[in-house]
Amino acid sequence: MERLTDIKGIIFDYGGTLDTNSRHWSAVLWSKYEEYHVPVGKADFREAYVYGERTLARIPLVKSEDNFHDVLLIKTKLQMEYLIERGKLELTDTMEYAVKIADSCYQYVLNVLEKTRPVVQSLSRKYKLVLVSNFYGNIRSVLKDFELDDFFSDVIESSVVGVCKPDPAIYRLGVEVLKLPAENVLVVGDSFSKDMVPAKTVGCKVAWLKGEGWENEEIDESLPDIIITDLVCLPHYL
Repeated sequence: MERLTDIKGIIFDYGGTLDTNSRHWSAVLWSKYEEYHVPVGKADFREAYVYGERTLARIPLVKSEDNFHDVLLIKTKLQMEYLIERGKLELTDTMEYAVKIADSCYQYVLNVLEKTRPVVQSLSRKYKLVLVSNFYGNIRSVLKDFELDDFFSDVIESSVVGVCKPDPAIYRLGVEVLKLPAENVLVVGDSFSKDMVPAKTVGCKVAWLKGEGWENEEIDESLPDIIITDLVCLPHYL
């Protein structure tokens, strides 16, 4: 195992990395649809998921003080409304599904953080950490709720800085606040196209948290400096 010995700062992605430890949120949500027997097919769910994400990118429904449970509830309600409007779901009990899924997903994240939070905490003692995330304007509230806020020296959030992944500019901002040469910065993320490719473009080292991602993503496994399937493994490469 080859270690990276020249790393002085680390940029973390948030969603799919710290909160799910490599699972794309569409996969997590679909598993909860199945668990609660929501009577829709996977293709219809995917359409509803994409609709919800695009709506949140367009309309500021999330408030800066909202925690992640609030975000989940907004997302699941948008998905349910989409499915109802297209005749894929009956109105009866639909909002009950939304609440159950949001509650369960929130608990899922709490469980995952029992593994990922200690990793971040440990690395924060040795390296300067920055978070770079495509998020809705409330990432600082989410970090505080999940007891992650003390570990990051700065946060670069897409909706605040006006640039989002996969634009490499958002990673340039992360490197700038670290005040380090890009080659001494490690970017850790779960998305190959949104994290690995743009971070490499900027000149950073990259650690790909490979897991259950979005389908049809083009992958070149020679690009990442590190490939892991569990965030717990990351410190062993540093």
